[in-house]
Amino acid sequence: MEGSPRRNNTAPHPPPLPLDSHPMTLPIATLALWLAVAAYLSLSWHFIAHARGKPVIPRCVRNEHALIGLALAGHFVSLIAQSENGLLSFGVGHALSMVMWLTVLMYWTASFFYSLEGLQAFLMPMAVIGLLAAWLLPPAHTLYNLQQPTVLLHIGVSLAAYSLLLVAATLAMLMAVLDHALHAKRFSPIIRQLPPLLSLEKLLFQVLGVGFVLLTLTVFSGAFFSEHLFGKPFTFSHKTVFSLAAWGIFAGLLWGRVRHGWRGRLAIRWTLTGFGFLLLSYMGSKVVLELLLGR
Repeated sequence: MEGSPRRNNTAPHPPPLPLDSHPMTLPIATLALWLAVAAYLSLSWHFIAHARGKPVIPRCVRNEHALIGLALAGHFVSLIAQSENGLLSFGVGHALSMVMWLTVLMYWTASFFYSLEGLQAFLMPMAVIGLLAAWLLPPAHTLYNLQQPTVLLHIGVSLAAYSLLLVAATLAMLMAVLDHALHAKRFSPIIRQLPPLLSLEKLLFQVLGVGFVLLTLTVFSGAFFSEHLFGKPFTFSHKTVFSLAAWGIFAGLLWGRVRHGWRGRLAIRWTLTGFGFLLLSYMGSKVVLELLLGR
């Protein structure tokens, strides 16, 4: 039934299906959720205390990695419990939770190979918010069928793109803080812990490059294969406009970097502006539709 608003779960390309109840009902999911929350909160307190120059527990990278790994495991179990029979609720809270899980996972993996000091004090509190959002905010009124490889691939690529660009935005904010401190000659404990400005800038463009490739795949696959992925034809909406604006800003920044060597404050402004449009394109539309209009 091509183009039909409802399809059977076994149909070749089913669109989102109605959601009747909150999926997170299993005791193991609740236990995993609160285990992850406790781990993220402990890490937030630990890293913020060190950033402020008032540590309570000495730094131990091995223990920090282990606790982050435990938090990620609990977070992952709670995410898995949100799907039923291969169907996934993809509301505001769940999407935010998934993005934060991927973001922390990327940070955790990269921290074994790179110095990423300063990011922890930002990412861990954000992970708490993302994790609790899936539990506190009402679920979406639709489910997406993850048994369809194309749907699973599109969602996976889009989440990876948003996660990488969130890391890029966080790096841009750290660069702004460090740049201001260097010009004002005020070196607080958190400033002393940050990597050099040039190292942050190099990492920013590396992350932006990969994130832009994934964002390109997300935007154009969603546009050209909308009916195949979601069971409805492509429409030019505000979400599309914001997504294309974000894509254009990131494309312009990367082109300017290669062509004219753009860097510093210009890179910071363009990165944060692009991420702002990206946030409006997805989270903004979902907040309005699900939380305000109840659709």
